[in-house]
Amino acid sequence: MVYVVIAYLWTAILLYLLLGGADFGAGIIELFTSDNNKNRTSITMSRTIGPIWEANHMWLIIVIVILFTGFPDIYASVSTFLHIPLLIMLMGIIARGTAFAFRHYDAVEDYMQVIYNKVFRYSSFVTPFFLGIIAASAVSGTINPDAKGFADAYIISWLHFFSVSVGLFTVCICGYLAAIFLIGETQSPEEERRYIVKARSMNVAAIASGALVFLAAAYDRVPLAKWLFGNPVGITAIAAALISLLLQWILIRKGKRIIIRLLAGFQVTMLLVATTFFHYPKIILFSGERYLSLMEHHGDDKAIESLALALLIGSVFILPALFYLIYSFQKKPSAE
Repeated sequence: MVYVVIAYLWTAILLYLLLGGADFGAGIIELFTSDNNKNRTSITMSRTIGPIWEANHMWLIIVIVILFTGFPDIYASVSTFLHIPLLIMLMGIIARGTAFAFRHYDAVEDYMQVIYNKVFRYSSFVTPFFLGIIAASAVSGTINPDAKGFADAYIISWLHFFSVSVGLFTVCICGYLAAIFLIGETQSPEEERRYIVKARSMNVAAIASGALVFLAAAYDRVPLAKWLFGNPVGITAIAAALISLLLQWILIRKGKRIIIRLLAGFQVTMLLVATTFFHYPKIILFSGERYLSLMEHHGDDKAIESLALALLIGSVFILPALFYLIYSFQKKPSAE
C-alpha cells in the first residue's frame, strides 16, 4: 500500500505544479504586463481562472495530508527546518486568494482595487518562488538536524544560491504555463499574438534561470548534473522535455491550442521525473549524507493502509466531479 500512497503523493505534487502553477502564472503574467494592457489581461485572467481557481489548492492539501498522516517524520522535518519559507508561501496563498476574491467580487470599485491588484500580482510571484525554495532546500543537503543556533537551523538551511535560483526557475515555469494556457483562451488574433509573445519571453526567462540553477548547483556542490544525466531515465526525460518544447513552438504557429497545452504539461512532467528519479525514494537530503526516505521513514503500516484506501475511494468521488467542473467552465457560452 505504501506504493499507492507514494504514487498519489507524486501525482498531487505534479498536478499542483501544473494547475496551481498555471494559476500563479496568471498573476505573474499580469505583473510583467505593461500598464496599458494590465486591465485587459486582468479581465482575461478573471474569466479563465475565476471559476476554478480554488480547486487548484486541493492538490496542495492532499500533499500535506499524505505527509502528515503517512510520513510524519518527513512532515515534521519540513515544517520545522523550513518553517520560514513555508510560512511565507502559505501567507502568499492566503493573500493572493483574498485579493483575487475581493477584486473579482467587490461591488464597489474604488482605490482599493489598486491594492487588491498589487497584492494579487506580487503574491503570485512570491508563492511559487518560495515553493521552489522549499523543494530545492529539501534536496540540497543544507539542512543540518544537529544545528544549535537559530541561523544555522532555520536560515542557512534554505537561504542559499541554489534554492533562490530554483525559486526563480519555478516562477518562470509558472509564467510559461499560464501564457501557453491563455493562448487558447483569447478572443481576438491581436490578443493571441500578445500571449504568444508572453510565452516566448517566459520561455527565454526559464532557459536563463535554468542555466542559473546549474551554476548555483555547481557553486553549492549540489550534484544536479548527476541527477539529470547520471541515469538513462533522467537523460530520456530531459530529451523528451526538449522535444516537447520544440513541438510546442511548431504547433503554436499552426494554432493547435489544446495540443500545446498537453505538451507543456508533458514537458513539466518530464522535468519533475528527471529531477526526482535519481535520489528516489529519498525525499529529504540532510547534511552529512543523512536522509529521510519514503520507503524507510513512513508511518505505521495500518496508517498507510488506511490512507491508501481513503485516497483510492476518495478519487472515485472527487476526480469525476473535478473534471466535470473544469469541463463545465471551459464550455464556450452560447450566442443566446
